[in-house]
Parts: sequence; structure tokens; C-alpha cells
Amino acid sequence: MSASGAVWRNWARNQAVTPVRVERPSTVAAVQRAVVAAGKVGLRVKAVGSGHSFSGIALAPGVQLDLFDLAGLIDADAASGRVTLAAGTRLFELPRLLRPYGLALANMGDVDRQTISGALSTGTHGTGGRFGGLATQVVALTLVTGDGSLLHVSETENPELLPAARIGLGALGIVVDVTVQCVPAYLLHAIEASEPLEEVLERYLDRSDRHDHFEFYWFPHTETALTKTNTRLPVTDERSPLGAVSRWVDDELLANGVYRGICALGALAPATVPRSTRLATRLSGRREFTDVSHRVFVTNRTVRFQEMEYALPRALVPAALREVRELIAARGWRISFPVEVRSAAADDVWLSTANGRDTGYIAVHRYYREDPAAYFQAVEAIMRAHGGRPHWGKMHDRDAASLRAEYPHFDDFLSVRDRLDPERRFANSYLERVLGR
Repeated sequence: MSASGAVWRNWARNQAVTPVRVERPSTVAAVQRAVVAAGKVGLRVKAVGSGHSFSGIALAPGVQLDLFDLAGLIDADAASGRVTLAAGTRLFELPRLLRPYGLALANMGDVDRQTISGALSTGTHGTGGRFGGLATQVVALTLVTGDGSLLHVSETENPELLPAARIGLGALGIVVDVTVQCVPAYLLHAIEASEPLEEVLERYLDRSDRHDHFEFYWFPHTETALTKTNTRLPVTDERSPLGAVSRWVDDELLANGVYRGICALGALAPATVPRSTRLATRLSGRREFTDVSHRVFVTNRTVRFQEMEYALPRALVPAALREVRELIAARGWRISFPVEVRSAAADDVWLSTANGRDTGYIAVHRYYREDPAAYFQAVEAIMRAHGGRPHWGKMHDRDAASLRAEYPHFDDFLSVRDRLDPERRFANSYLERVLGR
């Protein structure tokens, strides 16, 4: 199915494009035909998922492939834990698809609106000092390359390409299916609490190493961190989930409804922000509950924002966050959105932000109706001074020349790109900036 003329915007409303043509393939063969057809008329082609990237990585001024109809479970093996999914399958669909096999993802981020291929291609991760991001769970995938042919990449087929293809940025071809190594379903025992920021920073490294999944949020203009500590338990243990009313009050009324009002007011009257953020931390009381993994990992977010996230050597995170705190105070900025801090284990994926080093993440946000430029650029300078790597799907100002120094296998990835897409059929302006032409 083809269409044209409509403006496409991402979730945050900071990226927009009007494709020459939109294709909505429901089969792999249709993806192949769309790629070949685009090539015949000299158009570039890009796949788009749910639009949850804040960078321009998915912008398609030529042919946009909407893969929502290429979705669902292709194969599952409960014994091995390996599950093959069509590229447009959204993460929130996985619990339903995996439940009959007693399986779950080993780790998840806190947003599940993305497609599996979009989340993979941008380097999506969760938190947990001993756990890798989504790419580390991928054992195979299939690409449609620039000439329309299929390329299977796995431990046994073209295995030399796996370190590049696991996080391919959409630069190597159109991902049409992904095989994920799942784990037996499990519960998470969650403790959420308000704690003094300095104490949390002093213990960040220990808690990231010791706990299965640890993260925290710091609201600027306060000295309080909101911590989340999740411990993995067998699925046979007793569940103690949040009550429906309690979850709605905390996660919908306060975290989305009231907070949307706080952000909107802050955009109109910045002087109100410090008092509002202090109020937000007071409203965030202690919670303790046990539930199936995805119901603990995932948070429903309806307040739109823009985000930049940097990956640092984990030991440098406390110092970098203290510098961000000093920066906000020195500039007199009024920041209504919290700063988020997470962690991930080192991995061997070439363009993973955790490649070769145990990693900590610092993410900064601004309400989508506010201009983030000055704040993000100043924070980015701090992160670069600490050897930071930007999240590919979030806002940043880096280019290929500066990124090459941060990734030992940067040129290896470019060699694979030259092999699979010599005509740059899958390029766009963002990829030209971060990878070069």
C-alpha cells in the first residue's frame, strides 16, 4: 500500500518530514519490492517504527517504510528460549506473545511503545549493572539490502556481521525479523524510595554492581533522588502487585496528569519550577511491590518531552552528575524534568554505547514546549569531557569525526556499511552526520 503527501512527526514533535512516498508492507517480499522500486527511481528508503527517537535517525524524505503491518511472532522455542519476531512487532506486545512459552526479555527499558527493530537499531537499553541492552539479547536477524536481496545474520550465517548488525542504525538495510534470546519468565521485587542525592551518588557504583536493576531520578532544584531498586525472583514466588487504584493514582494521576500541569505551568512561568519540583519529590512516597517483570520495568509516559542521553564509563557518573547540578545552578536555569541515571554491562556490539566498558547513563530532558538547546549543549560538553557516547536515538550534536574516537570499531562498522549499502540507499541527513557519507 502506498501513500504520499502527509507530514510524519515523531512522538516528541521535534522531528518532522514529508516523504515522497509511504509504503506499508505486510510481508518480507513487499519490503524487497519497495526497496528495489525506490532504487529504480533514485530514492532513498528508511524504515520507521513508533517514532520514539528524538534524533533524526528515522527521517525518510524519500520512501518511508511503515512496518506496523509486518508484525507478530514468527517462531518460538521454549526449550532454547529463542524467539523470532517480525520487525514491526511492538515491545508492549511481547508479554502476550511470550506468555504461552513461559519466556520474557532478560531486560527492558521503561518505555515499550517502540518496535523491536526500532529499539534494536537505536541501541535501546534498560538498567542493570550486570545486564546488557536489547542488542545483546539478539542472536540473529534478517536484512533486506540495497539490491533487494535477503541477508541472514546469525552465529552460523555471516557471523562476522553480527557485531555490526545488532545495532545497525538503519544504515545496513531494512531489518525484517529479529531472533531474541529470551529467559524464563520472572518476577521483580521493586522498592521505590526518596533518598538524599549525595548519599545515592556516593553509593551509586556499589548499588549498580550489587542490585539486579538500580536507577534513580534527580529533580533539579532539590537535594533528593527517587531510587528504583528491582530484584529478580522466580516466577513461582508470590506476587504482590500494586492495587489498581494505587497504580492509577501514582502512575497516571500524579506522574502524568498532575505532572503535565506542572510542566505546562513551568513553561509559561519558569519561576514556579523550583517549588514545583520540590512538590513532585514530596508526592513521590515509598512503594514496595512484586510483579511480573514487564509490569515493573515499564512506565506509562504521556507527558511529551525531548531527551539527550550520554553513556559514560560508570565510575565517572557521580562526578559528571555533580557537574550538571552545578551547571544548572550557575546558569540559573529552571528545569522541570528530572535527570535519569542508569547502568549497563560492557558488551561487544560495535556501535553499542556500552561497547567495551561497564557503563552508566545520564539522561536530561526538557518539556516538549521548551527550547532544550542551551541546556543540552552545555550538558553535552560535560559528557564529552568524560568520554561520553550519545544515545543514537536521542538528541546530540556529535558528528563522525568526533564519534570515531569513542568507538574502537567505528571504521569496522563503516566497512560493513560500504559492503552492504555502497550506494547509500538507506542513508539520511542524520546518518551522514554521524557516520559520514
